[in-house]
Amino acid sequence: MFNGRIYRVALLPLLLAVVVAGFSFTGPPAPVSSNLAPDAFNGTRAAEELMRLSREFPARRPGGVGDERLALRIEREIRKLGAPANGGFRVSVHRFNAQTIDGQRTLTNVVAERPGSTGASPIVVLAHRDAAGVGARAELSGTAVLLELARVFASRETRRTIILVSTSGGSGGDAGAAEFAAESPRPLDAAIVLGDLASSRTHTPFVVSYSDGLGNAPARLTATVQNSITQEIGAQPGTPSLIAQFAHLAFPLATGEQGPLNAQGIAAVLVQVSGVRGPSAHAQICPERIDNFGRAVLNAIDAFDTAPDISSSSEATLAFHGELIPGWALRLLAIAMILPVLLLAIDAFARVRRRREAVAGWAMWTLSLAAPFLACALLVVVLAALGLAGASPPEAVSAQALSLGATAIARIAVIGLIFLCAWWGRFRLMRHLPALGRPDTPAAGVAVLLVFIAATLLVWLANPFAALLLIPVLHLLALIADPELRSSRPVGLALLGLALTPACGLLAFYAHELGLGPLGAAWTVLTLTGAQLGLFGVILASVVAGCLLGVLLLALQGRAHTHVSGESVAGGRVYPTSHPLDWQEPLLRS
Repeated sequence: MFNGRIYRVALLPLLLAVVVAGFSFTGPPAPVSSNLAPDAFNGTRAAEELMRLSREFPARRPGGVGDERLALRIEREIRKLGAPANGGFRVSVHRFNAQTIDGQRTLTNVVAERPGSTGASPIVVLAHRDAAGVGARAELSGTAVLLELARVFASRETRRTIILVSTSGGSGGDAGAAEFAAESPRPLDAAIVLGDLASSRTHTPFVVSYSDGLGNAPARLTATVQNSITQEIGAQPGTPSLIAQFAHLAFPLATGEQGPLNAQGIAAVLVQVSGVRGPSAHAQICPERIDNFGRAVLNAIDAFDTAPDISSSSEATLAFHGELIPGWALRLLAIAMILPVLLLAIDAFARVRRRREAVAGWAMWTLSLAAPFLACALLVVVLAALGLAGASPPEAVSAQALSLGATAIARIAVIGLIFLCAWWGRFRLMRHLPALGRPDTPAAGVAVLLVFIAATLLVWLANPFAALLLIPVLHLLALIADPELRSSRPVGLALLGLALTPACGLLAFYAHELGLGPLGAAWTVLTLTGAQLGLFGVILASVVAGCLLGVLLLALQGRAHTHVSGESVAGGRVYPTSHPLDWQEPLLRS
């Protein structure tokens, strides 16, 4: 059915795309630096502040009593530094409702603004004060450093306006940072998010630039903060692996408050000594580390204060051996890899149509396979919109902040039941439609391939990195979809498993990064469905899942007989064929 010559010729543009991508590599931008020594930062005082706050406010669940009392304490401490006319800050308090690890809560942001001497874009320093666990001194270290930076800038003149923000919700969902980003009235130059700056045990990278949207923080911003850390601690802060970078671009899911800031167009990085996952509630602290990283942050702020504006646009690039691969080059590679299968499918469609086979019917069959997935996804979206999803923040949550009780297990079971009911309803509906027979005909394979190509192209338009995960399925589907090329069931299933390896690797990567087990990973996927994908993304993801199920059904057919005008040819003998529903296996009665 498929013409191998067309496929081979269509690979030629891919060679050209590889050559173009090879010449697109660029060197990393040079970091900006400061001539001021960060001696004004008092690490000893910041460490004492941390110990005092952790004793007074051990329990700081988002929106709880301890969190609110600490917000008042921070507001009072910054107001003591004086009004803007005397070198101090203009302090404001913002209250809002948001989803947290404890469900819907009223949260508080404390925003302190010290005007600069020029009209240049402001610099933001942000830290969350809430925590999922009791104590959590390492998680509170960002707030201690924030207060010490307030004392530094109350006695220092800067070109740019300095905005200090104490948020709540950072223990899961990043609601405070998202609220600040949405309400920020003017362009901001850069933002530095203070995470864990005190843990005795470290884990690189210390600078995290991931976003909740497509792209990362600008490379110059990341390089500047990394350079400041290198100067103060005398060691490299580390860089994410190529796999980690690709995973966060293919499915943007950031832990840390830099995620919503970058997604809202505010260039931001997270500085954290415990890496991407963050510290545990019982992590031991090192006072010397507070001093080193506090000085590094102050050094980076001084560098940004005198440098030209940092671009606020996110950059979809990959860092590889000191070189940057631009996103447009990977987009070009992705479409070049889709082209051979697209031309192959168009040719096969023309062949099948000349035989007057029901391609449209099989296309509807393929789309119907997406219905159970769509029903479950829409249920999750509706529950979240009605506030009935429980404690399910719209952002990634690490294992230590994720509460998986009986309620979460019950919700997962209900969603599984909805899937089974939707599948049964689809089966009953298909019985009242004209029978198509077994999905082992050329028309079935072509229909599944065409629908999957259309879905992949839509994914490519939205996110070429995500499309790269679907391309292996696309190419191996050509082997599974063609009845003449399809081998035995074990071979077909092995090919499908091989094609799904990149997507399964993505799920395994996030489960490892967040410290989630199978149940936690399932709950995270369900709760983030609507929040991260949106309605169009949910529909598209359901179609992709339906196509993958269609590929599975094709693979289960094994090698099919060749159909010729109502007869099948096998082993040189001709047999009459029919396709009523009663001879199909229950799973394939559609």
